[in-house]
Amino acid sequence: MADLPQSQPQPTVARPAKKDASGLAGYARRLLSIEELGTGVALAALVIIIGSLHSDFLQQDVLLNTIRTAAFVAIPAYGMVFLLSMTEIDLSIGGTYAVSIIIAAKWMSSMNPYLAALLAIGVAALMGLANGVLANLFRIPVIIVTLGTLSMYRGLVTVISDGKPVENIPIDSSFFTKLGGDLLGFPVAGWVVVVLGFVLSVAFNRTRFGTMVRAIGSNHQAAHFSGIPAGRIRLYALMLIGALAGLSGVLSLAYFQGADPTIGVGFELQVIAAAIIGGTAVSGGSGTVPGALLGALIVAVINSGLIFFSVNSNWSNFVTGSVIVVAVGTDALIRRRRVTRAAQVV
Repeated sequence: MADLPQSQPQPTVARPAKKDASGLAGYARRLLSIEELGTGVALAALVIIIGSLHSDFLQQDVLLNTIRTAAFVAIPAYGMVFLLSMTEIDLSIGGTYAVSIIIAAKWMSSMNPYLAALLAIGVAALMGLANGVLANLFRIPVIIVTLGTLSMYRGLVTVISDGKPVENIPIDSSFFTKLGGDLLGFPVAGWVVVVLGFVLSVAFNRTRFGTMVRAIGSNHQAAHFSGIPAGRIRLYALMLIGALAGLSGVLSLAYFQGADPTIGVGFELQVIAAAIIGGTAVSGGSGTVPGALLGALIVAVINSGLIFFSVNSNWSNFVTGSVIVVAVGTDALIRRRRVTRAAQVV
């Protein structure tokens, strides 16, 4: 029987190497997927526009003061990210901020300023706790509770201060010279907001607490059936934002070296604006802590820009509110477009 011809091995044909998919196009896609990209671009554009029209705006002292002002807003705005992600809003944050400043200034005249500051932060956390207890007790949204405690806390400021600026504040203490000054050429409040932002960003994105916060905001009923203690998590979030408002208050006191009963009026608007402008959805389920810092910087740059353009300061709240409307509207349009695209794919 004749042997069958053996098949000869086919020569390997060299194929042209495919371009690495993770090259420039992949890098661009990753860049565009960053949540804070749009906010960062808007901030850079604002700085460039104002700086090109008023070069004094780009001076180091002006920029550092803008960063310091933004830090005071960004610290409680970090806590607002957690609340907004749960579809909750704390309207009493301005009152909490003011109370912490007034009581810290009062207590500093009779005790160590650092101890007084820590106690003031503790009181602010308890004020947040009170909001949470009332919301859970009556089973109503936080916004309803804090609509009342906003007036209560503002009234408390007037009672404690007797309607007058606090006197006998030991401004020669190292508390004021160190915490109210700069460290390595950068405001101490700026260092605090950066470190705190990193810690809370990890807490929001990488911890069980942050996961439960986002789950509650995404679907309240599903979170309840999953065994997530929504009331307790809301309580913790309100204590967090209260403590952050207290921290912002004592840092503000260290810098301004004074405590006036009118301080903090409209502060809650700036905090909410910073969180929303930064990319935290009012519909809940998602948020970004670094975005809150960028949002606070945008608010601070706008307020500073109004001064350079000689715009009456009375327009500040109007402009801030307008920015919130634009941010919320843009967020709603983007989310609607995403839903439409997802439906088309299906």
